[in-house]
Amino acid sequence: MEKSRIVALETINDIEDRGMYSNIALGKRLTRSGLSGKDRGFVTELVYGVVENRYFLENAISQFSKIRLSKLSPVVLNILKMGVYQILILDGVKDFAAVNESVELAKKFKPQTAGFVNAVLRNLIRSKGSIKMPSEKKNPAKYLSVKYSYEEWIADEWIKTYGVEFTKELMMSNMERPSIYIRTNTLKTTREQLLQMLSEQGIECEAVGMAAEAIRVRGMKNIESNELFAKGMFFVQDISSMLVAHVANPKNNMHVLDVCSAPGGKTTHMATLMENTGCVEARDVHEHKIGLINQNANRLGLKNINAKIGDATKHQDELDEKFDIVLADVPCSGFGIISRKPEIKYKSKQEIDQLPSIQMGILENVNRYVKKDGLLIYSTCTIEYKENMGVVSQFLKQNSDYVLEPIKEVYIDMETQKDGYIQTYPNIHGIDGFFIAKLRKVR
Repeated sequence: MEKSRIVALETINDIEDRGMYSNIALGKRLTRSGLSGKDRGFVTELVYGVVENRYFLENAISQFSKIRLSKLSPVVLNILKMGVYQILILDGVKDFAAVNESVELAKKFKPQTAGFVNAVLRNLIRSKGSIKMPSEKKNPAKYLSVKYSYEEWIADEWIKTYGVEFTKELMMSNMERPSIYIRTNTLKTTREQLLQMLSEQGIECEAVGMAAEAIRVRGMKNIESNELFAKGMFFVQDISSMLVAHVANPKNNMHVLDVCSAPGGKTTHMATLMENTGCVEARDVHEHKIGLINQNANRLGLKNINAKIGDATKHQDELDEKFDIVLADVPCSGFGIISRKPEIKYKSKQEIDQLPSIQMGILENVNRYVKKDGLLIYSTCTIEYKENMGVVSQFLKQNSDYVLEPIKEVYIDMETQKDGYIQTYPNIHGIDGFFIAKLRKVR
């Protein structure tokens, strides 16, 4: 039995049954695995493929299993999903190999189920073309929820908001493997110089126009062990996230506050744009994340960051009207980064419905920290209106001292930028779904 499939199964168990984030679970398992680069790539493909296709795979399994899926042990169900994914979706794996390796996994983890796993997968192979799906015409939300593996309530809401075709395009886009972008540390090098250094390492890379420091890289393995990373030449960050600091556009010697800062991407970006002058106050509720922010700042050579434990929902009178810019990158549903964290697709409606009140509470709290004529930047990594303009509109109704200000620092969608906000979509812009609003305190 291949070790790579054992690592993949254990990682899927971590995600599906222990509630771990996919990127964290996968990173931990791969770090300890000792696998080759090729095998690490196979594990990554298998893990993300199974997690992002959960309902599609379970729909197929249910049609060939005599036992209800709810009665199966989690590890057996995950073994079956791995097998079905390799048979129906993954190129390069022979059907017989997928069956044999799945049976070997069953023998190792649940020996009494090996025959059952073998029977289900072999029956499925014989009837690949007869797998039934919900009717797209009669119930498009149900069909899309199974086809692309989303909670049905998400498919239903997106159809109501965007229509069936846009929803389908969005879900298809979220199935694509996301590009890896890095942000040039302009305190240490230029983008052109970094491109040259990466090329000399044999790394495929190209400049990207949406952000001045952005580079797309391909085939870059074990980034944290890369010499250029260790020297602080770059920070791994999606373009959508880079846009936030450019919209804030902090100047030298400003006093800036990032109230939900970990792991420090936007904090370090703003500190870099300020050329190591002034101060960026970084806050997070978790002590270990403060350590991560400091670690990133030190690697990048930043001296103007002051990271402390702080809760954005709790007011601190001593911070009132102290900052030129306050950034509130608030907790959100994460529906803009599903391609990076596919487990987000399975969140409950109740979990999402409570977010706008939390987001509004943070805005109501931290807006008092902004100086007169200062900026309040509100951002999320979601496409949900109620978490984005819904929150901003409510905030403006209750705070007449703030107005939306046109965004002129970047060029993404001029129709909305003139109104003071940006909303990106993976299927339109080719980057993570993000929302950014620029609010000026006028009195």
